[in-house]
Amino acid sequence: MKKSADKNLGMDRQISRRDVLHGISALTAGAITVGSVSTSSVLAKQIIAGEVSSVPPVNNSYPPSYTGMRGNHDGAFEVAHQLAREGRENWGKVEKPDPVIVDLVIVGGGISGLSAAHFYLKDNPEANIIILDNHDDFGGHAKRNEFQVEDRTLIGYGGSSFLVQPNSYSKIVKGLLDDLGVDIKGFEKSFDQGFYKRHGLRAGLHFNKKKWNADLTVPFSGPFFEYLPMATTSLTAEESVAQMPISSAAKKQFHHLLTIEQDQIPNIKADAKEKYLSSISYRDFLSKHLDITEPEVFEVLQDLAFDAGMGIEAVDAYFALSYSGLPGWYAAGLPDDTQEYDPLIHRFPDGNASIARLLVRLMVPAVAPGNGMEDIVTANFDYSKLDQANSPVRIRLNSTVTKVQHQGSSQSSKLVNISYVQNGQAYQIQARGCVLACNNSIIPYLCPEMPETQKQALADQVKQPILITNVVVRNWHAWKNLGIGAVLSPGSYHIGAQLDYPVSIGDYSSSSGPEQPVTVTMFRYPHMNNQGLTAKEQYRLARHELMSTSFETIERNVRTQLSSLLGSAGFDPAKDIIGITVNRWAHGYAYDKHSHALFDKLYANDDDERYPHMRARKPFGRITVANADSAASAMLEAAVEQAHRAVKELQDS
Repeated sequence: MKKSADKNLGMDRQISRRDVLHGISALTAGAITVGSVSTSSVLAKQIIAGEVSSVPPVNNSYPPSYTGMRGNHDGAFEVAHQLAREGRENWGKVEKPDPVIVDLVIVGGGISGLSAAHFYLKDNPEANIIILDNHDDFGGHAKRNEFQVEDRTLIGYGGSSFLVQPNSYSKIVKGLLDDLGVDIKGFEKSFDQGFYKRHGLRAGLHFNKKKWNADLTVPFSGPFFEYLPMATTSLTAEESVAQMPISSAAKKQFHHLLTIEQDQIPNIKADAKEKYLSSISYRDFLSKHLDITEPEVFEVLQDLAFDAGMGIEAVDAYFALSYSGLPGWYAAGLPDDTQEYDPLIHRFPDGNASIARLLVRLMVPAVAPGNGMEDIVTANFDYSKLDQANSPVRIRLNSTVTKVQHQGSSQSSKLVNISYVQNGQAYQIQARGCVLACNNSIIPYLCPEMPETQKQALADQVKQPILITNVVVRNWHAWKNLGIGAVLSPGSYHIGAQLDYPVSIGDYSSSSGPEQPVTVTMFRYPHMNNQGLTAKEQYRLARHELMSTSFETIERNVRTQLSSLLGSAGFDPAKDIIGITVNRWAHGYAYDKHSHALFDKLYANDDDERYPHMRARKPFGRITVANADSAASAMLEAAVEQAHRAVKELQDS
């Protein structure tokens, strides 16, 4: 029966994919399911305390065109896991490929690492810099996915998505964008803001048959979808709720939640609302103050504060209302938000991968022709030029750093020894300074000579896991037929799915009509619902789930979910899906200080010295730390600002 169902889904079709089990063995993988967790208590304790292992690397000439499992791909993490989990210290005979002492080595080629190189080079034009990264591509979470469909190239983003409110950026970040030739106003033309309305594409909530006893999509105008300029539905809130496959009592309560405008907590004064709402979960807000009691209402909303990577019982009410856009703003007595925000249009087709590409091309001109934002999207990058001896900046991929240590005392040393492993061979470089632009959590293992208090602060950072799946389909007639452009899917494997953003820039054009192929982006934020775990405990367990799930399992979920969503409108997953790339980020978003109010103490000043991230980023001799973790913020601007700080600290030391 399963074979027949798989054939109907197209699991036997030859699409672009690499079908292997990624992560730990299937025996261990079977112990965990996410959402409703069934984890043996011993294994759960092991995972919460630490983690597990994986498989070997592949060499590529052009990594963005790789499909299958990307993000934290095989070959990128094994050496680091051997170092941190197994305590391995020896990788054999050490070679020294760079006989000269370099000015700066940067560990990590993401936005922060690339920005650090840029800032250092601006102040020291004669400097020589080597960037080491464990992945087969640069950019870190700013990941580019490419697909070739006949004579057409489709480009998608696999991580860091867009520039958020760029008009409010600091001088440091705006200066970097100016150096790169990024014209903020140019996005007003490149993002087709009328696309969704022109094609009648609305937002909706999708319910699958397995969970809700019906495959059903309900058109829905706000909340949930205010980040997209979607066409609006003619349905009232009451009419939308009436279509939902939930009980009459649940419909009544859901409609009440969507329409109530009276302050339900009048005893909390206006200036104390935010503090109070930050102290209770969104679920408690619903049950205590809005009299929501029906289980189905909670089930629909359970995972819709998805960006926090937790369910509504673990997300504070203020974050859920203000950031996630869940219903109840006026019921909480919160004021009208009169602040004007930039529309969320400042994006390249590959997300912030274009920012990474602009940085690389500026520092390593031989890698690609052109200059400015108009031609970067289709610029042909030659990865063989990334690490050439005559270049002032060299980017060395597939290189996992295993040790960073001063030559002599950290107080007086002028040199740092950096050891790394590439393709099983151990190497060492000497540098006058080192910027650690990698994850905080690995630094205590890379740099054991650091003070114990700093290592503890670094280890405190636990990133939020994320899965972003790009699916190429032959056309989007089914989406057009349904009149849907984006959905959230309570109870489904991927919490959301949407047509690719309508962004055309330079020589690149997005799909303009339903007869053309398009990328569908699906996203999953794995977590453990209703388990009484802290955010960090949930993230550790969810990381295990991501690393122990096979590509085949993810593919099956993709095909099943798109069939459930689009099957009634003529979509055939066996025929219409022609490519899948899964971007697995076991270490995804930086642990954001503002989204965990139920677990961590918040201070009035973001740079309060009592925050662990402030203690973690202290300079240590000729070594500094620069990454999004250093700001406890997953935003691109935070990564750039921390790079600037770290380089200045190094130059001032």
